[in-house]
Amino acid sequence: MVELARKLPLPQRRFPASPVLLLLAAACIFLTVESLRSTIFAQLTVAGVATGVVYGSLALALVLIYRATEVINFAQGEMAMAMVYVAYQLTLWGLAYWEAFFLTLAIAFVFGVVTQRVFIRPVQGRSVIAVVIVTVGLFILIDGLVEWKWSANQRFMQAPFGNKIYHLGNVPIARQDLGTIVITLISVSALWAFFRFTKLGLGMRAGALRPAAARLVGVRTNALLAVGWGLAAVLGAVAGLMTEPAEYVLQPTLMQPVLLYAFAAAVLGGLESPGGALVGGIALGIFLNLLPSHSWGFVTSALELPVAFAALLVVLLIKPTGLFGHRTVRKV
Repeated sequence: MVELARKLPLPQRRFPASPVLLLLAAACIFLTVESLRSTIFAQLTVAGVATGVVYGSLALALVLIYRATEVINFAQGEMAMAMVYVAYQLTLWGLAYWEAFFLTLAIAFVFGVVTQRVFIRPVQGRSVIAVVIVTVGLFILIDGLVEWKWSANQRFMQAPFGNKIYHLGNVPIARQDLGTIVITLISVSALWAFFRFTKLGLGMRAGALRPAAARLVGVRTNALLAVGWGLAAVLGAVAGLMTEPAEYVLQPTLMQPVLLYAFAAAVLGGLESPGGALVGGIALGIFLNLLPSHSWGFVTSALELPVAFAALLVVLLIKPTGLFGHRTVRKV
């Protein structure tokens, strides 16, 4: 793996264009100033960050798969939902919440690897459409299996963070929001460290960038791809387990709206940019959380999704590759 990383030229560090930096800086300044002026605004911003990191985590899982296969995994949300049910079942068997949490992450990794080996690998060499159809089929299959095993009735899990409220000055901050932010950012940071400092992570980066060259030097790209699916499943499980406390109930449709927002976040940040996926998720979470209270009643919860995609469309019309994406030049 180390030799591969040395032989294959990894991409030079790319920074977003200056207009994007200025836009992000202006947004941060605006949020800071308004949070200092308004307690409600500050509270909604923190809650938006908590929602946004969940979107960003699932968006990052989508980006991991897309960078390796150039295909969106439409079953990513249902895979995450299934892992939440696995954690629920583990708690029914007597495990404490956090014991079930970490065991579920291990199960999610195996689930992702097996999914790639059994369903994706047989069709990955054919066409993009074939892989897309398989992921849609997985969406339907997982949803049906979950309803068959646990039914569509609402279930309830133990609250991992409790209902305690902290106060920063006059700003009330829910412990649940803080816990969601911390757990999700730890998971994303661990993934970044894995790709940045480990031999396997460096090999996966090189294999994703130059698969043909990687195979020539003896790297098992199919095995690395399976590991990538496993890591994406782990990120999805984290997103699902952090979504359930905010929704208060567990049901088969838990992750379907989250997947739509995660897809929007991935496109907003750039489908080939892991960091962009996280930034896009946080930006989208804050935007959607502030929108109902700052739209003079024009935007209700029923219009949040259309408005979010309308804003996404405007951004893509200006910068089609997303905020952190870059144009790819192909030689013919």
